Amino acid sequence: MTRVNVLLVLAILASAMYLVGVQYESRRLFTELERTQREARRLNTEYERLQVEKRSQATPARVERLAREKLQMRQVSPGITMYLGSGDAAQQQP
Repeated sequence: MTRVNVLLVLAILASAMYLVGVQYESRRLFTELERTQREARRLNTEYERLQVEKRSQATPARVERLAREKLQMRQVSPGITMYLGSGDAAQQQP
């Protein structure tokens, strides 16, 4: 009878140690999951901010201003338009 009791006590101790290990691992994984979700929210917010910034940088007025100032481009007008062609191809076009 004492052998059975010792065996049962050892089984209970082993299952208790296993349970403590599983709970610790579960808490560690839950903490990691929360940290990952927080990082995902931060990255999503950063992505949305960058999308808004990209849209504001690509407005037609800004592009036109940069083209005029940095690239020194001008609006197209018939007075400054030059048509180039090569030989016969240029003559065939009306």
